[in-house]
Amino acid sequence: MHFCPERLIQVRESLHINKAEAARRLNLSAMAYGRYERGEREPSYQYAFYIAYTFHCNLDFLYGQSDEMETDFITITRSDSEEVYSLVEEMQNNSDFEKRILAYAEKLRAL
Repeated sequence: MHFCPERLIQVRESLHINKAEAARRLNLSAMAYGRYERGEREPSYQYAFYIAYTFHCNLDFLYGQSDEMETDFITITRSDSEEVYSLVEEMQNNSDFEKRILAYAEKLRAL
């Protein structure tokens, strides 16, 4: 499995940012970022995960394993929203609670 530089370019362009901004968001020098886009250097799997996380894209897309660019997960931290974090945590621990919340969410969507 190899990192696909052209996919990284696609992701960056979909975000409407230039190479310098992409490098800044990833805490890289412009030169180091450019090496990834030109295929001169391949990021470690852990760093590729960080790229996917930072750019909100699918890690498998960056490796050419999927044509779906959109990420298939959302990360919520306590500092993002204490209430949402607690709600998701409770849903993971209590299947009855999860069913009730999902039923309520469906009713809200129908409004």
